[in-house]
Amino acid sequence: MDQLSIREKKGANYVLLELNGACNAYTITEFREKVYANMPNTNVVLDMSGVTQVDSSGMGIILAGFNDGLKYKTKLFIMNPSDKARYALEKTGFYDTFFIIHSVTEVSDA
Repeated sequence: MDQLSIREKKGANYVLLELNGACNAYTITEFREKVYANMPNTNVVLDMSGVTQVDSSGMGIILAGFNDGLKYKTKLFIMNPSDKARYALEKTGFYDTFFIIHSVTEVSDA
């Protein structure tokens, strides 16, 4: 069965969520909770370097987090997407819309 581990770290103006594993309908509960809980208050950085799969459910959480950022004047950043994560992001047609970064030092205030 697919698994997704999430490690949360707090920075000065962001929360970093290190994702490892599959981000799909079976594994998104904790991911959804962490994104939705943090977006109203701070920027959220998704370290997707360890992501092995992203399905439409996972993409839905990412898109919703991005939209919540617009609403709350925070930002959702995607850091170092793995090849599989990048492919899923590109398939949406919104890849160029997302804030793609390589390091948390690139996080800017909204």
